[in-house]
Amino acid sequence: METNPPSFPKSRVRALPISPTTPSQTHKSQSCPLLLLFFLLINLTPTASLLNQIPNLDHLYSDHCNDVVPKSETHPKWFLTTLSVQDIGFHSSYFTGGDRFFIHTSGDDSKALIFRPNFVARTLKDGIFHVRGSMDLQFLLGDSTRRNLKLVNFRGHRFPVRWGVVRFRLDGYYSESDKKLCMIGKSRSMYNAGNFEPSVVLKLNYPKWSSIYGSLISGSLESVVSDKDDGENYFDAIRVLAFSVKHSYGYTFVGEDRMSSFPSSVESGESIGLRNLNDSNGGLCRLLGNRLERFELVYGSECGGGVNCNPLGGDVGYVPSSLVFYGTRCTEGRKMQMLLGFSNSSGDEFLRFPFVPSTTLIAEGEWDEKGNRLCAVACRILNFTESLTGALVGDCSTKLSLRFPVRLSLQNRSALVGQIWSDKKMSDSGYFSKIGFQGLSGWLVKLLGYKYEYSVTGNLRKTCVEKRAGKGKGKKYPEEYSSDMKFDMRVSNSRGQVAWGYSSPLFVDDDRIYGRRFWDKPQETEVPSRQKKSHSSPMNISYKLSFTRGAQFFHDVFPSKAELAAEGIYDTDYGNLCMIGCRHVSSKEQNSINKDMLDCSVKIDVHFPPLDTKDGQNVKGIIESMRNKSDPLYFDHIEFSSTSIYHNQAAASITRIDFEIVMVLISNTLICAFVGWQLYFVKKNPDVLPFTSLVMLTVLTLGYVIPLLFTFEAMLAPNQSKQSTFLGIGGWLQVNEVMVRLILLVTFILHLLLLQLTLSSRQGVNSQKSLMDSERKVLYATLTLYITGALITCSVHQWMSTHQKSYRPFHRNLRRVTNMWHLVHPQRSLWDDLKSYAGFILDGFLLPQILFNLFVNSGERALSCAFYFGTTMIRLLPHAYDLYRARAYTRKGVAAVVFFPKYLDIPLYMKRSLSSAMRNCEGHLP
Repeated sequence: METNPPSFPKSRVRALPISPTTPSQTHKSQSCPLLLLFFLLINLTPTASLLNQIPNLDHLYSDHCNDVVPKSETHPKWFLTTLSVQDIGFHSSYFTGGDRFFIHTSGDDSKALIFRPNFVARTLKDGIFHVRGSMDLQFLLGDSTRRNLKLVNFRGHRFPVRWGVVRFRLDGYYSESDKKLCMIGKSRSMYNAGNFEPSVVLKLNYPKWSSIYGSLISGSLESVVSDKDDGENYFDAIRVLAFSVKHSYGYTFVGEDRMSSFPSSVESGESIGLRNLNDSNGGLCRLLGNRLERFELVYGSECGGGVNCNPLGGDVGYVPSSLVFYGTRCTEGRKMQMLLGFSNSSGDEFLRFPFVPSTTLIAEGEWDEKGNRLCAVACRILNFTESLTGALVGDCSTKLSLRFPVRLSLQNRSALVGQIWSDKKMSDSGYFSKIGFQGLSGWLVKLLGYKYEYSVTGNLRKTCVEKRAGKGKGKKYPEEYSSDMKFDMRVSNSRGQVAWGYSSPLFVDDDRIYGRRFWDKPQETEVPSRQKKSHSSPMNISYKLSFTRGAQFFHDVFPSKAELAAEGIYDTDYGNLCMIGCRHVSSKEQNSINKDMLDCSVKIDVHFPPLDTKDGQNVKGIIESMRNKSDPLYFDHIEFSSTSIYHNQAAASITRIDFEIVMVLISNTLICAFVGWQLYFVKKNPDVLPFTSLVMLTVLTLGYVIPLLFTFEAMLAPNQSKQSTFLGIGGWLQVNEVMVRLILLVTFILHLLLLQLTLSSRQGVNSQKSLMDSERKVLYATLTLYITGALITCSVHQWMSTHQKSYRPFHRNLRRVTNMWHLVHPQRSLWDDLKSYAGFILDGFLLPQILFNLFVNSGERALSCAFYFGTTMIRLLPHAYDLYRARAYTRKGVAAVVFFPKYLDIPLYMKRSLSSAMRNCEGHLP
């Protein structure tokens, strides 16, 4: 049966857009042979030269693998092979062992082993294939900290992800008849791992049939050294269990007879059909194929009363709270194979499916056109022990059904709902009662035509209208459809505890907003309706507010799930948003989560500042309970404020940064011109050279060589956090960085030349001793002043740090949040203050020359007017611009590029400022 091959993890390489212009037939006839020749050269080139040779490969293979898969010579037509790299590769796997490679891990669900074959060749012996590839042994480290966004295009995962990786280069042979693979390899520690790099042997056993029962690959990764006394190269064997993604596959539990075994009353309510997503659009495959989704498990009220509701049994020691869904294979737009994983985590930290045998089910199913649902049968992984060699698929008594509801509401925010249950009798071992699951996916909301039903806006309209006293009338506020309605927020309670969150609109009237990026264009049918609705303020709107669980007070307000579902009305004339929210309240039973455990007596008031605000206003709001204080569900009010800026403010910040980058280039170019004019001046007046202060020239030269050293070091050994910023907007920023460095280099060379000419001019001067004595006095005087100023700077920094800590105890947390706050309110380090002081020394570069003139008592004009006046103006202009910027721009704007060598790392500072502006400009994914 023909199937669509599952795709491996996507590459980080971004493809360039192809021009939509269709080439002529003549152009096609000329380019196609060249392209064909190009690909033939790539495919026919021996890949052995592209890989580092494994030491003693032939000898090790003869000793460890030849009895498993005999070695054979490569066929002259090696590329004519029936074996695909995807037939033997895998990325969903589990392993035991490996402690020698890693020190700290987070648990079984944090392990992964990925096998990537990259070369398959036919050999002279039928059924034997030469295989090369790599295998990654990965651990999720347990001591990770919060990270910044990987890109600024969208909101990344809210939880830290730090992997330790050991990569093995492998070379060996595969037997088609025996379904065995044996390879010899060499390990290489990649990221956050130790330096243990032994030679290894990989042995894998592949399934002999292609069905749900033949879905497992087992094997081992062992050391080629068998003696445990050889502690330098030996490690205990790593046992591997993986999920097969072979091309050919035959469905077992799909068909009309299987569909009839599902009760028609499993799901209730109207559901969305897939007729609008037929084969041309992918159907079910487009919605769930090759996608990783996490759904919340909803236990019935009967659980805990003698009825088993734990799908994993009692041996795991916990009741799972979430279901991880991964569509591994999809065909014909309606048939699907999937992996189901149960987890006790409520976060979205899964970057890959947690393939743990005890918590994983392998399922396959088919879309039911009559019931508008997916019906599936799931099987467990049995007989897995520490060796994992006897693991098999069986016990296919678990059934699953899921659908896409037509309507969303305040009480039901699930874009997908379903149930999973056991088909066994209640008295049988392994039985569990029906468990519901649900989840809100931006991908599904974007593709399916959901409708939203508002329920409480009528009661709010009168209350919110009463607040429309003339304040704010006549000003322009964010439109309800704009990305400005999304914002990060800083949350605090009455006790001063601080946490963080994110809010995003779900629907505005009937138009979907959730999951839409700022570049997504509305449908043609939405444009006239939006234009008509935009004049009818206030408008109905629904929101999703998510919070971190870092602060202690969240456990009182959000004991079950740190998020709020809200709906209300937004008044664009006054910038007021009034909503009623629902929060999840956990029940007393550990394994009982009732559907009606929602507290919808929560009021949310939000006020948006005008779009043209200049005084640093931001979005402010309050969340409060409408219950009496004596009510057990009452909670103290929570205040929040946004830490994001408006779209137009971000765009203005980018424009301002563009201007400042140009000013960096112009100012440094002018400095080059002024130094060149000074060189021309001393060439025409060589007698004045000895009367130029060497201390002044040394200060100026160091002022340009230090930035060059820092930026050059940043290019050679870039900091990972800085390199994670967005750098993909046409490359113009990188070009300007190179230009800035190039001009700094030229300026440094010119200053160095001037310094060398001054030193040479004093060699034959009669009054050389008096000049050097005066120069020594200047050096002593300036060093005394500079050191005294540095000590004062350190003292002031220490006092300011102590003063800030006294009234900002949570300031340390500000730097961990992935938003604009760390640029708006940065906590300056001592190094930052010393860099600013160094800029102050450069501003007073004429001081050594003035002192030198006083000590020498000479009337010679050693500096040209253009040099000292022009350089002084260039040094003073940034300070004047800072005063102008403080008045002209809002305090919440992106930190500007302070041009001239006031900062030692201008290009990287420009990256941080620009990437922050772009991130606020582009908005976020929920």
